[in-house]
Amino acid sequence: MNDMMELLRKRRSIRTFTLEPVAPETVDLLVEALLRSPSSRGKNPWEFVVVDDRELLEQLSRSKEHGSQFIKKAPLAIVVCADSAQSDVWVEDCSIAAIIVQMAALSLGLGSCWAQMRNRNHDAGRSAEEYIRKLLGLPEHVVVECIVGIGHPAEEKKPVPASALQYDKVKRNRY
Repeated sequence: MNDMMELLRKRRSIRTFTLEPVAPETVDLLVEALLRSPSSRGKNPWEFVVVDDRELLEQLSRSKEHGSQFIKKAPLAIVVCADSAQSDVWVEDCSIAAIIVQMAALSLGLGSCWAQMRNRNHDAGRSAEEYIRKLLGLPEHVVVECIVGIGHPAEEKKPVPASALQYDKVKRNRY
């Protein structure tokens, strides 16, 4: 339990990465972590596209108007998708998988950051999801939740101190 709390304390959004690629065996561990993610009723509606191609990463960094640029310099990105017909809680299942892979990345000495894509615009004419669908050749029934950029951190962020946590957001027994 202590190891998990230490990871939670250390976890920060890392948007700057070194040029060092993520080793194939590490990518395999991240994929295993994704596939071990819990899902409602064991439906596993999620699907993942692992991207390490520099040109695709650069194109993915332009998926939405703001907040995805860091993917351009990430050596690895995981596009978290789902077959929304498989489960009515695919958003939750994908969100769980995304944080699981972020925690796994941190445990392996990597940094990561989530870029929300669902309900975001690529530009005035189309959604981020439409842009990604065309770019990656996703079938129509597959929806996009987010992209997680992963790599060796080129920045160091201090943990958020316990004194800065919003304990006022926690109620006991009743609101």
